Amino acid sequence: MATERVLARVDELKEGEMKEVEVSEDLTLLLLRLDGEFRVFGGKCPHHGASLAEGILYDRHIRCPWHHAVFDAQTGHVRDLPSLDSIPRFDVRVEGDKVIVTLPDNPPKACTPPMATPDPARDKRTFVIVGTGAAGITAAETLRQEDFRGRILMLTREPHLPYDRTDLSKPYLRKPDARKPFLRSASFYEKNGIEILTGHEVTRVDPEGKTLSCNGKELSFDRLLLATGASPRRLGVPGEDLENVLYLRSLDDCEALRAQVRQHARAVVVGASFIAMEVCAALVERGLSVTVVAPESVPFEGTLGPEIGRMYQRAHEDKGAVFQLGNKVDRFEGNGKLRRVLLQGGEGLEADLAVLGVGVQPVTGYLKGTALARQGDLQVDGWQCLTEEVYAAGDVVLFPDWRTKEPIRIEHWRVAQQQGQVAARNMVGRPTTFEGAPFFWTNQYFVITSYVGFARGWEEIVFEGDPSKQRFVALYVRSGRVLAAAGCGEERKMCLMSEILGAPESPKIGEVMDQLRKR
Repeated sequence: MATERVLARVDELKEGEMKEVEVSEDLTLLLLRLDGEFRVFGGKCPHHGASLAEGILYDRHIRCPWHHAVFDAQTGHVRDLPSLDSIPRFDVRVEGDKVIVTLPDNPPKACTPPMATPDPARDKRTFVIVGTGAAGITAAETLRQEDFRGRILMLTREPHLPYDRTDLSKPYLRKPDARKPFLRSASFYEKNGIEILTGHEVTRVDPEGKTLSCNGKELSFDRLLLATGASPRRLGVPGEDLENVLYLRSLDDCEALRAQVRQHARAVVVGASFIAMEVCAALVERGLSVTVVAPESVPFEGTLGPEIGRMYQRAHEDKGAVFQLGNKVDRFEGNGKLRRVLLQGGEGLEADLAVLGVGVQPVTGYLKGTALARQGDLQVDGWQCLTEEVYAAGDVVLFPDWRTKEPIRIEHWRVAQQQGQVAARNMVGRPTTFEGAPFFWTNQYFVITSYVGFARGWEEIVFEGDPSKQRFVALYVRSGRVLAAAGCGEERKMCLMSEILGAPESPKIGEVMDQLRKR
């Protein structure tokens, strides 16, 4: 039975404002005023539960403060990732000076976008997706949302259903009782006719014959999406194959690492990449003694700049991590099992385990001998196309920057999702290009930095705020224009930067600073 609840007085919200209302311990709503009307939605982002009221209302949409998912401010429909689901909208009316919402029994917290029902009699085509990461699973769901009624077949060499890879180096490693971060249930895929064959590794693709080889069998396709992602780079030093020298890329990798974690163990993290430093933070929080070995002078210097790198180094050192920067591993020593890490400078580090985070390389071996084979990646056009029937998306691709047309490769979860969505729409004949500002985030000891845009090089970094206080927005500037922004403790300003940097032309630094100071 529906119930009614007074949420606010009419004069509590001005045009363009949002407010969070806690209805019960289990239900939070978002009240906003737009075009003189009140609207009420579920108050938490379906992706990871952020309070949407802490984001921004901009150009008739709501942007989540944490990971920048976008929802339509009229319908609640998800307009941009990483959320796969929409937010529910509830009936609202004004009575006198009161804003009143009508709530159904057991109001939903999220709404899955409508999907077409498979109908093989109507559509006999088979679309194959190789890979079940961010690009692959988003593409599969998008195909159904775009009314594709043929067969969707997903192939993965992993033994698991699709999961959120970004959680592996964050909550799943940090919390011993964390649940596996699966994206959907098995019943969801069954209901929507998305077939997932786990433990199936594709060894050959014939683009011209429209076939592929997998587990000794040959499969045919009408359209193919290659979303095979990347694999961890190896150091190429002696002892790298010792039992407790580990990587973190897959869920199985994380399970192997979790099995090695025990308090007071000694760990060496090799590399100062985002994955490496997130692993360092998780292991320190689990009670391990951690030393980081990396050739850089400051973590993230080439991506975020020295000031933000030093901020994170101090955060790690304050928690007890030790850094061996400007150094490299010479070899790993042990009798079947790691006991010692020898550095090129001659120092030896006693170790119970080591984790390597020194980058990744695209998985493309199945195209060896074809015209599509390249040195290390797959180069697509703006529509994610390799050929008329073959598409590619995610970490495996080199794609044209929508502004400069310069070929770039970005290894971000949300970018992979967006490319999977674009590829799916093109596969069903709805021409779409990949546009907008790339986004990623890192979380180390709950010092959270988000990054919007793309800056391969910059002439200066202009700060609004102070990195040493973990509250700032950093603008990466070249020729007087802002290419990218990084921010910590300034969620609304970073939401604004996503809007600003999503425009077709890079904005001038003065214009950006003016807008930030108004927030």
